[in-house]
Amino acid sequence: MTSDNIGSDPGDANGDVVRIHQPLTDLLADGVFPHNDPFGLYADLRAAGPLSWNAPGGFWVAPRHREVTTVGADAVTWCSGKGILTFEIGAEYPTPPTMMHTDPPAHTRYRSLVQPAFGRRVVRALAPTINAAATALVDRLPTDQPVDAVAQLAAVLPVHVIGMVLGLPESDWDRVWAWSEATIPGTDTHNDPELRNTLRDEMAAELTRLIAAARITPGDDVISQLVSAEIGGDRLTDDELAMFCNQLLVAGNETTRNTISGALVAFADNPGEWTRLLDDRALVDSACEEILRWTTPVIAFMRTATCDTTLAGVPIVAGDPVLMLYASANRDELEFGPDADQFRIDRSPNHHVAFGFGPHFCLGAALARAEITAIINALADAGVTRFELTGPVGHSPSTIIAGITTAPMILHTR
Repeated sequence: MTSDNIGSDPGDANGDVVRIHQPLTDLLADGVFPHNDPFGLYADLRAAGPLSWNAPGGFWVAPRHREVTTVGADAVTWCSGKGILTFEIGAEYPTPPTMMHTDPPAHTRYRSLVQPAFGRRVVRALAPTINAAATALVDRLPTDQPVDAVAQLAAVLPVHVIGMVLGLPESDWDRVWAWSEATIPGTDTHNDPELRNTLRDEMAAELTRLIAAARITPGDDVISQLVSAEIGGDRLTDDELAMFCNQLLVAGNETTRNTISGALVAFADNPGEWTRLLDDRALVDSACEEILRWTTPVIAFMRTATCDTTLAGVPIVAGDPVLMLYASANRDELEFGPDADQFRIDRSPNHHVAFGFGPHFCLGAALARAEITAIINALADAGVTRFELTGPVGHSPSTIIAGITTAPMILHTR
């Protein structure tokens, strides 16, 4: 590991705090990983200290669990309105691009209005449909012969669930994947800017149509629930509804798909853990949490200091951005112990930050957990005894979403 001492922190009057410029922070600023396994670099960054500074981008990186949760829990000292991704530093938006870019009291208002559509009660009601969809999908999947576990399994269920939840016509479900891929920065699925713009426009037009239809003839889908959500006469505007539905369509599809893909690869790499789960199905819930920790589909989000403060004893100047490196925090030995770099389905406690932490904790967490456990149970019920990788796993180079693009494997039943 190398580092450059580039001067003292401007918030330190004594001038004796050294800012560290790590190669990994450059990769995070660039937005594209040059290789498939950044975890060695994450470990180096954690070993270097609780904070590292990226000079060209002008932001701190917090690679450890303690600092990530400290920043995530405090929406007063650390705001989201200045951007949540490094390329947004210095950007100005006329309206928030997503609910994730808002701070209290605006964020509190949004959460109050949309939370009921994603509560545990709603997800429990959806669970039988999700389980049935997962079972039907697995039953159609060829076993004991090569398949692409991403295209034929992991990518399918989240698309169908999010399509169903939003009330999209079934004819549009196959478009969800293309729409979301065109929206995530750093993915290499759609490199043509013109095609990306076309897909984004197509998605926006369809969501606008669904919102308008729900105002006239509401159904039991999430858009209809959001259209009718009201607290003290306060309702979401059409623009706010479009913003939230866009966020839901992309995040609800991308993150769950990559978590399921990562789970299948993890079980292929650790066959003993799948055997343990088959022997004791009571481990499904803890396996789900370990899958989330292990895969951490959202690599990092950013917050900005609203005032002069300190973090891990380091002075932070008002306006300094801090990148919460979730993927590193979820392998932090100080939180998870010496086996933090091992996939262990009975891990307890498991205080992972795969869904973020604090006021911005993911609204779709319960829905994601329902989909993950549905796939695990469906595979176990189908008699899959092990997963064998038959070729290299393809990884997205994005530094925002930890994506798996292909996972050739055999699902053995004998």
